[in-house]
Amino acid sequence: MPWARWHWLVVIGLGTVWILDGLEVTIVGSMSEPLKPGDTGLGLSNFDVGLAGATYVAGACIGALFFGQLTDRFGRKRLFLLTLGVYTVATVATAFAMTPLWYFAARFLTGAGIGGEYAAINSAIDELIPAQYRGRVDVAINGSFWIGAAGGSLLTIPLLDPTLVDPAWGWRLAFGLGALLAFGILLVRRHVPESPRWLFIHGREDAAEQTVRKIEQTVTAEAGRALEPVSETITIRQRRSIGMGEIARTVFTLYPRRTVLCFSLFVGQAFLYNAFFFTYGDTLTTFLDVKQTGYYLAIFAASNFIGALVLSPLFDRLGRIRMIAGTYIFSGALLGGTGLLLGRLDAVELTALGALIFFFASAGASAAYLTASEVFPMETRALCIAFFYAVGTAAGGISGPLLFGALIERSADSGEITGIAVGYFIGAVLMIAGGVVELLLGVRAEGRSLESLAQPLTAESAGPEPDARVQAATPPTTG
Repeated sequence: MPWARWHWLVVIGLGTVWILDGLEVTIVGSMSEPLKPGDTGLGLSNFDVGLAGATYVAGACIGALFFGQLTDRFGRKRLFLLTLGVYTVATVATAFAMTPLWYFAARFLTGAGIGGEYAAINSAIDELIPAQYRGRVDVAINGSFWIGAAGGSLLTIPLLDPTLVDPAWGWRLAFGLGALLAFGILLVRRHVPESPRWLFIHGREDAAEQTVRKIEQTVTAEAGRALEPVSETITIRQRRSIGMGEIARTVFTLYPRRTVLCFSLFVGQAFLYNAFFFTYGDTLTTFLDVKQTGYYLAIFAASNFIGALVLSPLFDRLGRIRMIAGTYIFSGALLGGTGLLLGRLDAVELTALGALIFFFASAGASAAYLTASEVFPMETRALCIAFFYAVGTAAGGISGPLLFGALIERSADSGEITGIAVGYFIGAVLMIAGGVVELLLGVRAEGRSLESLAQPLTAESAGPEPDARVQAATPPTTG
């Protein structure tokens, strides 16, 4: 299909979840100081701030796995509405936290909602976006995380100003505003259709055909021309459900190289982002005498989004392997160099270097989600995204904030920022390793249909005896 206004409905309705995630992560990063006083905050220590970040990520990992398998079983649309609802309720609960335990529990549930969103949303986006635009759209949408991050950074400036807002209420209002944004997204998202691929495979071919017909009519009217005819077909064995055992066997036995690839990409980006960004506000206030971190975090976030937006078309033009490997290796090398310079950089210089590093890293990290959503069969897509997000993030995203929180805690007494350099070096090694794995095992997915990259488990040549056998038209492999 040509690009049309209808596709913007998908982008806005589904892609805005990353804005929420960016808002959440940035608010938490900016709240390190307001949450520490016992009278106006919750009496958190530096380690508690890192623990809160790790709790959020742990919730995201578990939520991704739990909701991911439900997404493949009950459909994309049901789950992306449910997970956004979980996020909204948990964010409101965070705003009303009265004790550290309450705060940690609310952060866990907020993360669970966001983690579930990742699985449902990436699946739906890739199944509704034309193949020739899939790379740039997916990378740019995942990069929209940083719109929320920049907004969260700027939002905290007036809310954390004691001359404008009571310190006991400022941090609570910041979390509450996130819930308002989520409610607005929920209203838009109701109009996004279910994935026709999911409907067809699960025995609802009439609903799938009706959905596709409506989309084609809308796009034809908006584009002002007839669509190209479709000649390729695939015969599908419809099944109501596919067991977890079969999904696991598919991922690990049929696609072991792709499994290693996705794991490497997710571990690298998860450690880098969760370690650096969850604790960056704490780093600025503890070692570089910064009182208001919002402006620094906003600059940092803006660079991330601009990087994803500017570089995203190259993932379709130059190809996945070149761009993913290049962004991972280059950003990793820059991060390692920054670690060597710690102690000789002021807050502005460190932020400028961070902005340069993550200009490239943000596009690479977004492409990790793109890779996991493209290279596995349709029936496993949501669960594969959830699995690699959960495993990679558990390995890099939980350990990262805990490690940085402990390094900051240990180095705070001496005031020597060089004590956290080891975290930079670990992140650099993991990112470079991810880039090398991409060079060795990467998949040339640009411009190809999803079915040509990985045949559905329910295709004629796969799976046990069918419940029903139906033939569907598929787009040509050129998109």
